[in-house]
Amino acid sequence: MISEQDHALLRMPDRLFAELATGGGSAEAVAFLERGERARRLLLLRTLLGHLDALPTPLTPAAEAWRVLKEAAEKEPEPVERLLLAPTTGGWISHMLRRVHGTATGPALWAEASHLCALALSAALHTGTEASLDVSLTGGRLPLPGLGMVQLPGAKDGLTVGRAVVAGGEVSVTGRASTGGTVQVTCRPGAPAPDTGVWLPLRTLTHASPQGAAPIMVVLEDLDPFRDLDDHLPPARLDEDEAREWQRLFGEAVRILESPGTPGPGRVDPATIRAIVPFGRTAASPPPPSFVQVSASSGDSFGGMLIARPSSPLALAETLVHELQHSKLAALLHLFPLLEDDRNERYYAPWRADPRHLTGLLHGAYAFTGVAGFWRDRLADAQRDDAQGDDAQGADAHSADPSAEAVERAGYFFALRRLQSRLTVRTLLTSGRLTVEGRALVTRLARTLDGWLREDVPPAALARARTAAALHRTEWRLRNVVPAPAAGPSGLRFRRDRTVWPDVRTHAFATPPAVPRTADEHLAAGDAAAALTRYADVLADAPAEPQALAGWVVARTILEPGRAARRMLARPEELLEPSPRV
Repeated sequence: MISEQDHALLRMPDRLFAELATGGGSAEAVAFLERGERARRLLLLRTLLGHLDALPTPLTPAAEAWRVLKEAAEKEPEPVERLLLAPTTGGWISHMLRRVHGTATGPALWAEASHLCALALSAALHTGTEASLDVSLTGGRLPLPGLGMVQLPGAKDGLTVGRAVVAGGEVSVTGRASTGGTVQVTCRPGAPAPDTGVWLPLRTLTHASPQGAAPIMVVLEDLDPFRDLDDHLPPARLDEDEAREWQRLFGEAVRILESPGTPGPGRVDPATIRAIVPFGRTAASPPPPSFVQVSASSGDSFGGMLIARPSSPLALAETLVHELQHSKLAALLHLFPLLEDDRNERYYAPWRADPRHLTGLLHGAYAFTGVAGFWRDRLADAQRDDAQGDDAQGADAHSADPSAEAVERAGYFFALRRLQSRLTVRTLLTSGRLTVEGRALVTRLARTLDGWLREDVPPAALARARTAAALHRTEWRLRNVVPAPAAGPSGLRFRRDRTVWPDVRTHAFATPPAVPRTADEHLAAGDAAAALTRYADVLADAPAEPQALAGWVVARTILEPGRAARRMLARPEELLEPSPRV
């Protein structure tokens, strides 16, 4: 499992690369990526152990903790393998390597190095071996990866050194008491138990798999200090109501992802997800607006993702697809040099408010190709439900049928994301910075998207998607780009006063408004003339207001297509000097 002789050379078969390059990938292809991540993880861990051996510490030396870990692996490899390949372990290893190279910060280095002791203790508990290690405690807390957390009652605040002993499936932890002396607790982490204040068990999200397969179990990680993208975090225990809401959303999201369909981008096996880190909440609260979806992932933590609890199972299912796409591409980037990136943030990304570098652009293209595939499947589901509704109720009920609204919404997002992803793929292909492997991958992404662009979408949904895409690009240029005469021959230059701006239109255009009132609503309803008048009213008082000006440009282009309109749409920032005629 963690043998030091594990040096097998990884060679990805061409057919698996081809599968992944479409934006999808079979279970076999994803399993190969996991093998690559395993090899990388062990190499990084070996590098880290070399640094830890030389680190002054009041704790048990790293070599002894490693011995305990190996002893557990020799007895029972599988649970130790899961521990070492957990997203939080990858986050810890990479964070520690950044610490020793001076590119990250955190608590005392020896205290963060103590996570190796915690891994060893967890391995001993999983496998029934024994261990006795000096560990760091923060406020009396000892996280045990993959199991939960021990909390010493009445422990001294701050960073202290404690002793943890594992024997007979139990862990006894001794630490300093706040009143002087010591305090000790003994727990049996493997046994199911509620939160006791002394032992907080790891939470998991579960879903019963069809046809008698093993149930899907995904960690809901709210305790591990290395669950973030890089920063060391204190525990943020969810209350019971919030945890139950996560379980409800997850179960329904998995059912959405399990709907029938052909394999391809946007279809994921939820069992590939290793951990979900709840972001930004520790208690039940009103859900965010439907257009607010906050999530992130790290290439160091394959299968892990930070997610702010979404407003619906559909939003969670989309987010799971999105973040797993990032994990897949990060794993590919660990195996192949896909591009030569100077990290200069100068490219337009249709889903961002700010300019991006090429690596970010590639990640976005790959992730949103998966998202486009997700909405393609939802469109097929909605059209099937809509047809069944017509058969059961008659065509007269169609206008009030929720499935008809679902068709419009899914059609819109499929049309929008395929269009935006194809635009980004074109930017990548013309950048001149893709390697041979990178060009092969992006070319196959282009083929996937070109095929989808030929597929039918409800005409009204398609029109709204094209309008929303044009609005975003236009507003992005107005807010970010200096007008061409000042930019000179070197290409785009960016405004010094640019700020992050909220993209409310992408989701607002998903369904047509029943009774349009605002300029945006008239534009979403297909009435560009009414929209133009209302945008002009805003611009009369604020001629350079970017959101209204973007709407005015797009509405004007719809009403008066031609060469002048295309130029205005291509370089709307030129309208800022002088102010546009309204």
